[in-house]
Amino acid sequence: MRVTLWVVSLGLCAAVAFSGGAVFATTEESKYDALKRFSQVLDIVERYYVRDVPRKDLMNGAVKGMLQGLDPHSTFLSPEEFKEMQETTSGEFFGIGIEISSENGQLTVVSPIEDTPAFKAGLKAGDLILAVDGQPTQEMSTQEAVSRIRGPKGSEVELLILHREAKAPSTVKIVRDAIPLVSVKSKQLEQGYVWVRLTRFSERTTSDLLEALREANKRGPVKGVVLDLRNNPGGLLDQAVSVSDVFLRDGGIVSIRGRGDDTGREYNAKAQSTDVTAPMVVLINAGSASASEIVAGALRDQKRALLVGERSFGKGSVQNVIPLSDGAGLKLTVALYYTPNGRSIQAEGIDPDIEIPFEAPREDDAKPMQRFNMLREKDLSRHLENGAGGKQGKNDQSDEVRDLLERDNQLRMALQFVKRLPALKEIR
Repeated sequence: MRVTLWVVSLGLCAAVAFSGGAVFATTEESKYDALKRFSQVLDIVERYYVRDVPRKDLMNGAVKGMLQGLDPHSTFLSPEEFKEMQETTSGEFFGIGIEISSENGQLTVVSPIEDTPAFKAGLKAGDLILAVDGQPTQEMSTQEAVSRIRGPKGSEVELLILHREAKAPSTVKIVRDAIPLVSVKSKQLEQGYVWVRLTRFSERTTSDLLEALREANKRGPVKGVVLDLRNNPGGLLDQAVSVSDVFLRDGGIVSIRGRGDDTGREYNAKAQSTDVTAPMVVLINAGSASASEIVAGALRDQKRALLVGERSFGKGSVQNVIPLSDGAGLKLTVALYYTPNGRSIQAEGIDPDIEIPFEAPREDDAKPMQRFNMLREKDLSRHLENGAGGKQGKNDQSDEVRDLLERDNQLRMALQFVKRLPALKEIR
């Protein structure tokens, strides 16, 4: 069974009562009484429902209703949906690139995946999806919504979106495309200071992270790392553990506790030749969920990193994906996870050490970095060199990196903090 930590979503389950005679109940019903009731209801539906419905569809509907009544993350997956679930962690699939959840009966965007059609269309964490191709989402399960939103490359899907700050919904048309499973991006912000962005936790995330850090080391010693987990909706548990272990030499990472005393398990860091010991800042926001919160919680509780940004999503449960014999599957919540300090973040989230709301740049504003790039001595013609060939303090930022920093106030602050972390530790 694969253990995943995706924020998945479910719809509401409507219960319709059929009254056809006296109802007998006992205070202590056995499991056989419950099965007898189910058999009676199934028989009544098959005999009297207005349309003829295949028994397979009735049984699938019953299973879906049972799982949807448990929690927002347990669900039944048809063979097609089970295949799609496997593709999201190990292959390429087509869609618009969002992770969604059901919050208070409303289909909610947890986060758009970076560089996907949804991201480029401006969908953001917290947006409500009111309809898909004209069909209200309140009338469908979230798994059904996922299936409707996905589709062939080049086809179009129409979403009715209520943005978090908007007073009225708007229609957004998005063309589906291949959703790449590139989970790691990295850039050198300044000499020795590396920005590593994790977009999700899929099968190759840890190996891709290590490769990005090896490439960074080729340019010179890494003096600081900004680990960006913003809008990362989660993924595989083992990848969350191994990513945390890259930055930890020992101590706890996460523990999970299920229904019985024998279901608990603890995951601990171990010393490795690939361990990274440079100072760290971790960026989180409301789109950081599940596996992202495991990493952020472990690094914070171990006092390994400074957390900057906004409170995380707050999804602290573990789902097992269980295949069934007919090709279908179950996604079942089997445990809650806890940070090394024993704290559950379920429905609470993780608060950053330093809260810095994201400020979206406006095109008519003066560029923020213009304030930081004021004229200095080194910019004057015929300025005196410092005797080290002018290499000290050299900033080899590319135009792409400068533009990235100009438009991202949280990343700018994270860079400043990570550069000062060694000095701050010495003061303590």
